[in-house]
Order: sequence, then structure tokens, then C-alpha cells
Amino acid sequence: MSTDTVSSITKDQVERLEENFKANKHPDPNSLIFIAAEVGLPEKVTEKWFKQRLAQWRESEGLPSECRSVTD
Repeated sequence: MSTDTVSSITKDQVERLEENFKANKHPDPNSLIFIAAEVGLPEKVTEKWFKQRLAQWRESEGLPSECRSVTD
């Protein structure tokens, strides 16, 4: 999957994805299916968007972009 796929998401789709992200930053696989259908994107694109957005949010909060153990 290329970065172009995620970057070609429309403004309306991003707004809807952001609403879902604010409600649940860690959607389970079933929720991702519903979100993808609601937004009109493939599941893989929706999953990738959530991963990238979570990393962005974590960095803005001063956290590592990826989850690591407490001892790292």
C-alpha cells in the first residue's frame, strides 16, 4: 500500500475519521470494519490511518510514537 492511498483521503473522510479517533483511539478489528464502511475507505487504509494518527497523537503528547514496555 502506498502513502498516496492514505494521502488521497478526502477532507470529509478525514473529519469522520477524526471523530472516530476522538471517541476511540484504539478501535478493535470489528470497529475498524464499521468505521471503514462508514467513511467509505478500504479496511487496510482505515487501519493505516489510525496507526499513523495514533503515532502523531502520541508524539504530540510527548510519548514515544510506538508503544514500548515500561522498561524501555
